[in-house]
Amino acid sequence: MKKPLLGLSMMPEPEFVSAVLPILQDHSVDVLEWSFDTLYDLEEPEWLSGLLDFYAENNRLLGHGVYYSLFDARWTERQEIWLEKLKKEVKHRNYNHITEHFGFMNTENFHQGVPLPVPLHSKTLQIGKDRLGRLQDAVEIPVGIENLAFSFSVNDVKEQGEFLDKLVEDIDGFLILDLHNIYCQSCNFETDMLEMIRMYPLEKVKEIHLSGGSWQESAYGKKPVRRDTHDDRIPEDILKILPEVLSLCPNLDYIIIERLGHTLKTESEQKIFFDDFESVKKMISKASYPSGQSKIWLKKKIGAYSEPVEDQLLYDEQTKLTQLLFNGSSVQNVKDQGFHYFKPENWDDEMIFSAQQIIKKWNPY
Repeated sequence: MKKPLLGLSMMPEPEFVSAVLPILQDHSVDVLEWSFDTLYDLEEPEWLSGLLDFYAENNRLLGHGVYYSLFDARWTERQEIWLEKLKKEVKHRNYNHITEHFGFMNTENFHQGVPLPVPLHSKTLQIGKDRLGRLQDAVEIPVGIENLAFSFSVNDVKEQGEFLDKLVEDIDGFLILDLHNIYCQSCNFETDMLEMIRMYPLEKVKEIHLSGGSWQESAYGKKPVRRDTHDDRIPEDILKILPEVLSLCPNLDYIIIERLGHTLKTESEQKIFFDDFESVKKMISKASYPSGQSKIWLKKKIGAYSEPVEDQLLYDEQTKLTQLLFNGSSVQNVKDQGFHYFKPENWDDEMIFSAQQIIKKWNPY
């Protein structure tokens, strides 16, 4: 297979492009990934439009969605509008593919949410396939899903690879394997990274994400929780296993480094970022790759969808769970809920508390 292209997740802050200008100017950034829906209702700065257009014209632009919310149990006008905007976006700009996150964000006010996991169940799988199919129907390019950093329990961690495999099979879709998300799971549930990675359908991995994160202090005097905050260096443990991961993914096309736009202000922050970029670039050039022809990803025609798949009970549980977390309900109260789909009695106390902290961070008022 050919070597994967190395790129960046593009941020809209002017200070981000100022910081990464040296590697843009020396043509080290092979490809850009752009979270197109983060500026859906805002005017793109001229410099950003020009840069994205340049990469799009050279077939080097990837689209990454944040707010579609794949597993919302009710189909809403918000999702219809999101897909209509996406259709306009891919007509306006040439994207190589479009991706979304695994999980659901919220059923009423999605800005309150973080992508939360859903259990592997025939109904949740049916809803996910329906939403993913509608996303694929909206565009003429391949569609993929990214694994999630956050889990409530080790069972969530163990099922995610199988869930993603089943989820993308109808549309012949692909995966983004986010290695920092795997690292978060590894730290929070004391599991081996490579063991977890091997639970994923690695032949379906088209893209890898690399980033850093932070530690949240323990609420219970145990170990701190690892969070996927995209604001620090790539952990050494990830860089150590990267060559082996590259050898396990026969259809890998892209490696994207993610860093939040406001976290590259100081010279020391920028140096760490450039050092990471150079380390990954060297690894890509030296790595051993599986032999043989790489898969060509194409849109799979699956026909028109009828009425959206919905489930009132799952909707009620998603809404109640999000409200409990948002309102800072006690961990025991969350665990005592008699849900049908969710099994909070099996969840890790620390991770329930962590979900509450994340929601508070994004909704301070």
